[in-house]
Amino acid sequence: MTSRVGPSRWLGAICGLLAAAIALGIAQLLAGIAAPNSSPADAVGSVVINHTPLSVKLWATSTFGTSDKTVLLTGVFVVVFLYAMVVGVLAARRLAYGFAGLTLFAIIGIAAAVTTHGASPGYALPTLFGALVGAFALYRLIEAAQAMTEAREAREARRPAARGGRVTGALPPLVFGPADAADAADAADAADDGDDKADAGAEAEPDDELRAPDLPLGWHRSGEAGPAPASPPTSAGTDAGAGRPPIQPTPSRPSPLQPTGDRPAWATGSGQAGRRSFLLTAGVTVAAAAIGEVGGRNLGERKNVSAAQAAIRFPKAAVPAPPLPKGVNLPVPGISPFITPNGQFYRVDTAIIVPQVDPTSWTLRIHGMVAREVVVTFDQLLRRPLIEDYITLCCVSNPVDGGYVGNAKWLGASLASLIRSAGPMRGAEQLLCTSVDGFTSGVPLVTVLDGRDSLVAVAMNGTVLPTEHGFPARLVVPGLYGYVSACKWVVDIEVTTWAAAQAYWVPLGWSQQAPIKTESRIDVPASGQQVKAGKTAVAGVAWAQHKGIEAVEVRVDNGPWHEATLAAVPDLDTWRQWVWEWDATGVGPQTIEARATDKTGYTQTSVQEPEAPNGASGYPTSQINVYQ
Repeated sequence: MTSRVGPSRWLGAICGLLAAAIALGIAQLLAGIAAPNSSPADAVGSVVINHTPLSVKLWATSTFGTSDKTVLLTGVFVVVFLYAMVVGVLAARRLAYGFAGLTLFAIIGIAAAVTTHGASPGYALPTLFGALVGAFALYRLIEAAQAMTEAREAREARRPAARGGRVTGALPPLVFGPADAADAADAADAADDGDDKADAGAEAEPDDELRAPDLPLGWHRSGEAGPAPASPPTSAGTDAGAGRPPIQPTPSRPSPLQPTGDRPAWATGSGQAGRRSFLLTAGVTVAAAAIGEVGGRNLGERKNVSAAQAAIRFPKAAVPAPPLPKGVNLPVPGISPFITPNGQFYRVDTAIIVPQVDPTSWTLRIHGMVAREVVVTFDQLLRRPLIEDYITLCCVSNPVDGGYVGNAKWLGASLASLIRSAGPMRGAEQLLCTSVDGFTSGVPLVTVLDGRDSLVAVAMNGTVLPTEHGFPARLVVPGLYGYVSACKWVVDIEVTTWAAAQAYWVPLGWSQQAPIKTESRIDVPASGQQVKAGKTAVAGVAWAQHKGIEAVEVRVDNGPWHEATLAAVPDLDTWRQWVWEWDATGVGPQTIEARATDKTGYTQTSVQEPEAPNGASGYPTSQINVYQ
C-alpha cells in the first residue's frame, strides 16, 4: 500500500500564512463597512494595551514614542502570522488540525471584539466571516500544495536514470541514405564485431537498451523508405539464403521526448499544472487579503468627521486669551516655540483607532453625586460662554528632558460652570470622566472648582480640535498630568468619591492624584552635539502650571549655578523659555545641567525618579563635546 506524500513543512507554513492573511483582510473589510473597532487585529491590540504590565508600557513609550501603537499592531500581526504558520504546518499533516487552529484564532478575535467598549453582538461577525474564508483558503491551498507535491514525487520516481554513461530509452540512431540489405547487414556485422571486442569481460547491458546492430544502417533519399528490417529467424537460426544471423530489432520503452498516446502524469506536464494551480491559488489569496485590508482601512477612514470639522464656526470667546507679551519667544535657534503647532503636539492615549465622533450626535452627560443630571449637546456647549487661554499640557510618561509636553491656545466652555450647574453633593471628591472609547480619568473636584481655567475644550490654536486630540470635545485642566485631567473624546462625567471608583491608570500602578512637578528641559545644545569653543547659547523651557516659573539656573560639570534669562509669559499656566550665554572655554566632553524654581519657592529636585507612579524627577542634562 502506498502512503500519501504530504506537503513539506515550509509549504504548509506558507499555506497557513496566506490563510491568516486573507482571514484578517476579509475581517478588516467587513469591519470597515460596519464598525472599525470590530476589526480583530485592532480589538486584540486594545486588549494587549489594557493588560500590558506597567514596566512594559513605560519601556514602549520611552523606546518608540508616539509610534508605540504602530509597533504594537505590527507585533500583533507578527504573532498572528507566526501562529498561522504553525497552523499551516499542522494542516499539512492533517487538515483537521489546521481547522482547529483557525477555530482558536476566531475565538480569540471574537472575544476581543465583543468586549470592546460599546460593542454589540454584531462585532463578532467580521472575525467569524474572516475565519470561514480563511478556512476555505487553507483547504484550497493545502489541496493545491498536495497535488503539486504528489506530481513532483511521481516525476522524481519515474525519471529515467543514467546507466553506463548513456541514457536508457534514448532516441535510436538516425538512418541516412540508400543502401541494399546486404550492405546494411555487412555494416551490422562489422559493428557487432566491434561491440563484442569492446564489451569483452564487461557486464551485459540491459535488454531494453538500444544498440547499434538493432537497426539497419545506410543512406536513403528524403521521402524514400529505408531498408526493410530483417526477416524473423528460421528454426536453424540463420537468414534464408544468406547464412548470416538475422538483424533482430530490440523493443524499446517510450521516450519522454517522444509523443505517445498513453503518457504518465510526470510526462504529460501535470507537475507543471500542479505548480501553476498552487501559485494561482496563492496569488488570488494574497490579492484578496490586500484588497480586504486596504479597502477596510479606507472604508473606516471614510467615516471620518473632517466635513463636520470644516463646517463648524465658533462664536467669539466671552473671555479671550490675554495678548502675548513681547519677548515670549527668545531668538535662539532650536528652542521650542512658545506655541506648539498642532501637528507637533504630543499624543499619548490608549486608542488603537482614533475615534471619529459626529458632533451632531455628541452629548456630555454629568451625573452621580449631583442634585440634577445635566446633558449638553455640542450646539448647547458652543452657546455657553467660551473661554480662551494658553495652557501647557504634560504627560506623566514624560521622562526628564522628554518631549511629552506642549503648549497651546485652547478654547472651550468652563468645566467648573458645568459641574456647578449639576449641583455636586457634599462628600463628592472626584470627576470620573469617560471617553467614547471607554478610557477613564479621575479629576479632583476641588481642583476644578478652585478658579483655574478648567475647560471642556473645542478648539486648539485657533482651529477646531484635531480628531487625534479629542474632537469634538476634551478636558483641559491646568496643573495636572494628562492621565488625570485631559480626557479626550469625553462623553460622560460622573461625580463620585475616590473610594467609589478608580480611573483607568490607577489599578495599573499610577497615582490617583497627580499634580505636575516643577520641571525644565534643555533644548540646545542637544545631547551628543559638537560645540565650538566660545560663546554658546544654552536654552530650553521650564514649566510649573498654575504656579509659574520664577527662575532657571544652569551649571557645567557640577560647577557653580548660573541664572538664566527668562522669556515673558502671558500667565502662570504655560511653560517659559529661558537662555544662558555660556563661554565654552574647556575642550572635550562636558555635562550641562539645569533646574527650575517656581513662584512658590520650590526648586526642582536632583533626585532621579522614574515616571511611575506620579511623574519623573531629576535635573535635565546635555552631554556635549567642546572643540576648538
